[in-house]
Amino acid sequence: MTRRDVLRFAALAPFSSPLLAFATPPPPKKFVGLGVFNRIVAKADAHGWRTWPMSSLMGAIAREFIDTPYVAYTLELDDHREIVSCNLEGLDCVTFFESTLDVARMLKLGGSSPDDLLRQIRLTRYRGGHLTDYTSRLHYTTDWFYDNARKGVIRDLTPHLPGAERFAQKVGFMSAHPESYRLLKANPELIPKIKAMEDAVNGREKWFLPLDRIADAQHLLQTGDIVGVCTTHSGIDIGHTGMCFRDAEEKLHFMDASSLDMRVTLEPIDFSRDFRWSKANTGIILARPLEPLAVQS
Repeated sequence: MTRRDVLRFAALAPFSSPLLAFATPPPPKKFVGLGVFNRIVAKADAHGWRTWPMSSLMGAIAREFIDTPYVAYTLELDDHREIVSCNLEGLDCVTFFESTLDVARMLKLGGSSPDDLLRQIRLTRYRGGHLTDYTSRLHYTTDWFYDNARKGVIRDLTPHLPGAERFAQKVGFMSAHPESYRLLKANPELIPKIKAMEDAVNGREKWFLPLDRIADAQHLLQTGDIVGVCTTHSGIDIGHTGMCFRDAEEKLHFMDASSLDMRVTLEPIDFSRDFRWSKANTGIILARPLEPLAVQS
């Protein structure tokens, strides 16, 4: 139901059944960071960002988030409902690249309001772009890559890069540890649905770029490419995420919301050496944002 439909039903409510008026309510939503949002939109309009290629636009938006505090669990807002939300004042590694991507898509499509951004977030965050319940969120990064490639939001670069290998890591942490997740702990009936989703992810062919092959492929990468850091931790596919960023000298860096630095940062060292902070890291996966089409919004 669109916002226009909601207003139309509200106008008819005195003359119709209350059950009809509220039969299909809009999904709950929450937006934090209006000042940040307005600043980015104002800069975009002042400098013509909307006409820039996605790579350049992603880079400009990402730089607006530098030094934004690292804040975890900003999506866990209710014990029983999944809420479409955005928090531009506190980012974790996923909401950093997700917010950058969705602001870029919104600007490209002519949007200028928080509701316009939330529509893009709903498209990229949920399976098929549809929010049903907590299980419709794309919790695992390889699932996010798969679904957003199907929606035409990104192109999975990984299988096409020199040195790529099949990625055999299985997911299953959520169904094995539901007590670690607010909505699963409060709603155990969702656990079988999460397990079915994990089984589907595990049944797909996936690829990754091993750490020792990144240097051979990094000349093919550009600002705005989304990065997932592969891990050997049991039941988890990707342990960290971020973005590629090329500086003025065309040197490639990793940009992320770092739980170590507790802020969004542009890592200073060379990209190919920037994923060895943990012995559990095995390589990376990469995706390139595509120019959005109006039908996707």
